[in-house]
Parts: sequence; structure tokens; C-alpha cells
Amino acid sequence: MVHALHEAWRVLKPNGLLIDLRPATVHRRVGILRAGEVQWLGVMRERFDDDRAANRAVAEVVRQGLFKRQGWKHFEFHRTLDSVAEFGAWLDEFRSLGKLPPHDWLLRRLEGALDTQRGRAKILISAPLDLRVLQKRPRL
Repeated sequence: MVHALHEAWRVLKPNGLLIDLRPATVHRRVGILRAGEVQWLGVMRERFDDDRAANRAVAEVVRQGLFKRQGWKHFEFHRTLDSVAEFGAWLDEFRSLGKLPPHDWLLRRLEGALDTQRGRAKILISAPLDLRVLQKRPRL
């Protein structure tokens, strides 16, 4: 990733900005949303090895003087899904990235919670994001 950031530095115009928007290294929470109220059911247990490596790469190019930190923002991102099948497909896609151990327990918990819910309910995934803005610095 350090090489990719060097390439980004090379193609940016002087004082250009690099926007780094990635999932935060925080486990996603899953719950049921009904009538504006959330019932949290569990916390996913993702692996953050790649994310931590990316954070180290950004820190390295800042240490090298290629970029200057201009800002950082951590915010919540909520995704809603309509069915357990849709959640299962999302989970399978996420699992295919190799960052997630089996979460069958969460699927079962979700199915049970939806069976007991009255009225229209949605599945809510809370997935924090980190936004970093880096400004290109001239090479010393």
C-alpha cells in the first residue's frame, strides 16, 4: 500500500488532496429497527489485519513527508436490509473477502428476533467509517 500512496503522490498536482475513506477498525453491530427503535442483537467479529496495515501505510507516507494530514472524521454509517436472506447474501459477500469467521449464530439470532417482532421491521447494520484528508507536500 505504501507503493500505491507513492503513486498517488506522484499523480497529484501540487497541494492536491487525497481522500482516504475506509471502514473504521470497529466491529459492526447488527440489530432490528422497528418504529424508530433499535434492538441490538450482536457484534460481528471481523479481522482487521488489512485495515491496520493500511493505517500503517498512511502513517508511513506522512512520516516520509509526502503528505500532511488535513483532517479526520469518524462517523456512523447505517445500512438497512429487508430480510434475513438479504442479510445472509451480504454476509456471504463479506465472508468471501476473507475477513470474517462464520457468523451462523448471528443469522439464527436474527431469524429468532424477526419471528418475535410484530409490525414492519428492518435489519440494521451499524458500520463506522473513517474519512482522512491528506494534502500532497513537495518532496524535500
